Amino acid sequence: MSSGPAEPPGEATAALRARTLYRFFRAGEEETLALRGVSLSLEPGELVAVTGPSGSGKSTLLSCLAGIDEPDGGTVLVAGQRISHRPETVRARLRARHIGLLFQSANLLQHLTVRQNLGLAQRLAGRSGAPDIGALLDSVGLTRRGHAHPGELSGGESARAGLALALANDPVVLLADEPTGEVDSATEKQILDLLLSRARDGVAILLASHSPAVSAAADRVIRLGDGKVLS
Repeated sequence: MSSGPAEPPGEATAALRARTLYRFFRAGEEETLALRGVSLSLEPGELVAVTGPSGSGKSTLLSCLAGIDEPDGGTVLVAGQRISHRPETVRARLRARHIGLLFQSANLLQHLTVRQNLGLAQRLAGRSGAPDIGALLDSVGLTRRGHAHPGELSGGESARAGLALALANDPVVLLADEPTGEVDSATEKQILDLLLSRARDGVAILLASHSPAVSAAADRVIRLGDGKVLS
């Protein structure tokens, strides 16, 4: 693990590239700069941690990288395609096909079983060659829990179901915001082991987290402060 410049060599092969991202919010006469010229690259198979105190811009950065939010300046490319400054329908399509999202809450629809949630995600992505749902459940240790509803899962099972959902569309990039923030240390290790396994398979992974264990497991650490990358 090392700390250093946000943008590593091999930019041309990057699974995810962001250049000079700015994002500001206005409330009356007040203007808050959430991102101030953030640039980064993420290579296939690389696991990168984004750290920084609350309010440093981590969640805003992930939202812009995923195309959920639009930066006020700068560009984001995923799998070589620009996702920023495009219509929401285009951003949603690119997100569904190329990006897996993992948050503290698993984002599972409560009225569907885990298996049904995974099937829905794959249908929305519309990608051929999506992972077999049974194999996906097996990979996160939920082989026997596929027919359970989210409310019937333990905290650790819910976290692993959220990871399965993030991987359902066989993403090029996985973006996670505090993915281990609500689990115990044993479950955190399990989640990190699963993420490292996916990185070895070539998925580019970016984790925003306060956890020292996440930073220790990462190939690189990008530190944010006041919306800027700190060297």
